[in-house]
Amino acid sequence: MPIIMTRKQHGRRARKKRQRDCRETTVQSVTLSPEPQFVALRRWLQQRGFSSKLLVPAHFSDTGRGLMTLQPIKADDLVISLPEKCLLTTSTVLRSYIGEYIERWKPPVSPLLALCAFLISERHFGQRAEWKPYIDVLPQKYTCPAYFSDEVINLLPGSLSGKALEQRAVVQELHSSSLDFFSSLQPLFSQPVESVFTYDALRWAWCSVNTRTVYMEHQHSPYMSRERNVYALAPYLDLLNHCPAIQVKASFSHVSRCYEIRSVQGCKRFQQAFICYGPHDNQRLLLEYGFVAPGNPQSVVYVDQVILQQCVCITDINQLAQKLLFLKKNDFLANLTLSLDGPSWRLMTVLRLLSLKTEQYPFWKSVLLGAVVSQDREEWSVDAALRLCNYLMVDNTRALDKISQLTERADASLKEQLAVVECLRREEQVIMGLNQEMLQSLQKQVLPSRQNSMHNLV
Repeated sequence: MPIIMTRKQHGRRARKKRQRDCRETTVQSVTLSPEPQFVALRRWLQQRGFSSKLLVPAHFSDTGRGLMTLQPIKADDLVISLPEKCLLTTSTVLRSYIGEYIERWKPPVSPLLALCAFLISERHFGQRAEWKPYIDVLPQKYTCPAYFSDEVINLLPGSLSGKALEQRAVVQELHSSSLDFFSSLQPLFSQPVESVFTYDALRWAWCSVNTRTVYMEHQHSPYMSRERNVYALAPYLDLLNHCPAIQVKASFSHVSRCYEIRSVQGCKRFQQAFICYGPHDNQRLLLEYGFVAPGNPQSVVYVDQVILQQCVCITDINQLAQKLLFLKKNDFLANLTLSLDGPSWRLMTVLRLLSLKTEQYPFWKSVLLGAVVSQDREEWSVDAALRLCNYLMVDNTRALDKISQLTERADASLKEQLAVVECLRREEQVIMGLNQEMLQSLQKQVLPSRQNSMHNLV
């Protein structure tokens, strides 16, 4: 009996129940409109052709800053329309005081570096900066892994910790490889550029671009590298938070020359207006945006090869190595997951392949088609999946205990980072708990052989 048939109904109910969280949970909100930085931002945007009587900035008890509706939004209504003059793109940068330096620099800088250099410069110039009203509302720090210490990265699930280290290394490499370009900007500054374009400054700018830009394709400029130029920082619009259950239509309109977001489902009055950043699981959201979405129906727990090796009961090391090599060569070891629906088809297929005895190897293609080789091999696969679950649950509990200990003596910045990691771990704990229940239930059942069982084919 295939596992997917016994878990779907339970998983779907759990997924739907958790999917409602971002829209139906009771949330407290406080308007931020009277605060000086938002008064200045709205006035500055109004001078550039933007005004919004529909959305106002507010602080929400569940997400922090966001945009609140003052009127009901109906399906297909325009949520926000931000004029092109309000968008910060590489075209903006090339027209600025940095433009001539970028045009002279060889080899050409990347679109990302151009935007980062401009943000750092504008923040440094303070009152003299044209984009000061926008700079003033940007976060001072982020909870992306680029800001994490080794201690915090080690608290992430194994599948994510490696990517976190890669992200931090990417920012470090960008800074070290851009020092000569930064030096070329010295005529613009009275202070040494080394004190302006620090690693901390670049990390802040990189995270600002990475977490807050909207997708917008641009024509290639001869003064930019060949990397894809799809960045646009969108003041005010970028206050819209993510909810996985929300659907919107977002794009730059070449008719109105505005970046427009249109609602698909609508939104009630005095509620937070959400958009969806994409069908991302929580590990992806934490890596790219520095937050976790509670009740995210897209969320999964990843099983990597190291965990797989530790949890399968194959005593013959050479046989295990051969099986893993076969799986790796055929690209079976990527994207093995546990979700609210239970173990993924891919994970269970890998476990079934690992379960095969030597004389059953010729039937591996039939396993890929869903055939059950034998009763005892199916039971072995379920047992292995449960061991994986239990192993991950123990690791998760240890991480949560460590987070609790560190939080007691952490400063405000570290507490924010630990809170995000803790949220991820607790969300994954729910998924693993559901999987444990499903697999334990299967263990208690008699797993009947299929009519097309490979036992009948031998």
